[in-house]
Amino acid sequence: MRIRRQLLLGLATSLVVAGLAVAAAQPASAASLLQVTNFGNNPGGMEMYLYAPDTHPANPAIVVAMHGCGGSGPAFYSGSEFASLADRYGFIVIYPSAEQQAGFGKCFDTWSAASKVRGGGSDPVSIVSMVTYAEQHYGGDPNRVYATGSSSGGMMTDEMLALYPDVFKAGAAFMGVPFDCFANAADYPPGSSKCTGGSMDRTPQDWGDRVRAAYPGYTGARPPIQLWHGTADTLVPYSLLQEDIEQWTNVFGLSQTPTSTDTPQSGWNRRRYSDSSGRVDVEAYSIQGAGHSLPASGMAAYAIAFFGLSGGTTTPPTTPPTTTPTTTPTTSPTTSPTTPPTTPPGAGTCRVTDAVNSWNTGLTESITITNAGTAAINGWSLTFTLPSGQTITSGWNATYSPTTAAVTAKNVSYNASIAPGATVSIGFQANHTGNAAKPTSFALNGVSCSTA
Repeated sequence: MRIRRQLLLGLATSLVVAGLAVAAAQPASAASLLQVTNFGNNPGGMEMYLYAPDTHPANPAIVVAMHGCGGSGPAFYSGSEFASLADRYGFIVIYPSAEQQAGFGKCFDTWSAASKVRGGGSDPVSIVSMVTYAEQHYGGDPNRVYATGSSSGGMMTDEMLALYPDVFKAGAAFMGVPFDCFANAADYPPGSSKCTGGSMDRTPQDWGDRVRAAYPGYTGARPPIQLWHGTADTLVPYSLLQEDIEQWTNVFGLSQTPTSTDTPQSGWNRRRYSDSSGRVDVEAYSIQGAGHSLPASGMAAYAIAFFGLSGGTTTPPTTPPTTTPTTTPTTSPTTSPTTPPTTPPGAGTCRVTDAVNSWNTGLTESITITNAGTAAINGWSLTFTLPSGQTITSGWNATYSPTTAAVTAKNVSYNASIAPGATVSIGFQANHTGNAAKPTSFALNGVSCSTA
C-alpha cells in the first residue's frame, strides 16, 4: 500500500488550560487534577498529572491518557471525556505532559533510538515511572493498566504496548502510526517525514518484527489494541491505519482478513480481528469523513469498554454521541460541529500568540488564544487575514472558512468554552507561494486581541 504525500502532525484536542497544576505528593481528597512531582525515573523530563475520582475501589485500574503535539496533560484532561468516565467507573487517569522537541512543538518521543527499546530511556521510561507511582501511592491495580492517546499520544500508545506488554493490558490509539514508523528526529516534522509523507509501505512481517525487537525474548501475552482513524485525515494519513492493522495482526499471528465487520454508530466502520478463542486482539475503527479530530464525543467510552472497565461491552452510553463526523469538502477544512458564540469578550480581554513552521511551499501555524478577562467565553470566533498567496489545506481544533484572505476560525464542540485565564490551542496547515509570514492582527468575537 502506498500513501499519498501528506503533512504531519496533530495538535488534536489540544486545549491548553492554565492554573490546574497543583504540586502534590498525596492522593486527592476531592476529584481534581493534581500535578505530581518527583514521581521516579524521568529521562524524558516529563510532567505528570493525575486524576483520581472521589469514589473508586481500593485497587483501581489505571488509564494513561496522552495528548497530541502542542498539547499538555491538563489540556487533554479538559478536552477529552476520560475524567468523566473515571468518575463513572472508578479508575484513575494519568495525564502525562510531553516536553520533547522535534521541530514541531512538544510531542511524545516516538522517534529516538532510546524510545524504541524497552528500558532505553526517554518518554517511555518516564511514563512507566508514572504508572509505578500510581500503583504505589494510589493502590493502582498492576493487572489493569491501559494506554490511550490522540495523534502524538496515539503514536505513544503503540510505543508503550510494544515496549511494555507486561505493564499495559490493552491500548486505544486515536490517529496514531505503527510502532517504529519514524526513523529519527529529522523524520518527524512536517514536510520531511517518510512515515507520514507518502513513502511508508512495509510488509506485515516487517512491522511485526519491529515490535518483537523492542523487547527481545519476550514470550508473554500481548495486549489487545484498538485503532481509530478518520478517513479525511490529512495530517496523519488515513492509509496509515492499514499499516497499523498489519503490524498488530502480525504480532498476534492473525489473518489480515477481519473476523467480523459492523457499524456501531452511523459513519463508524469497525473491523475486528479475533483469535481462535474469539478474543478480539485488534479492533479498527474507520470514521467516515472525519479529519484530524479524534476522539470525538462518545469514542472514549468505546475505548474504556474495550479495556473492560465498563463491563466489557461496547454498548454506547445512555446519551448517544452527538458529533458523528460527516464528509467535509476539501475547500473548507472542518473538524467537528461548532457552537455559536454567546459570550463575547470585553475590550482588551483576549491575547493571541502564534508560531509558523514553514518549508518550500508549505507551512503549519500554531495559534494560542488566551481569555484575559474575568468571565468565561462560551462560543468563539477568531478572525484574521492570511498573507497573500497562503491557502489553508487542513486544520485542527477549529473550523476555518474561507481558506484564503480574511479567515474565520470557529470553535469545535470540545473547546467552545474558555475559562478566565485559560487558553485554547488551534492551528492549520497551508500552502504558500513564497510568503510564509503570519497574520499581523486577530479579533476574538469581534474584539481586537493583543499579540505577542
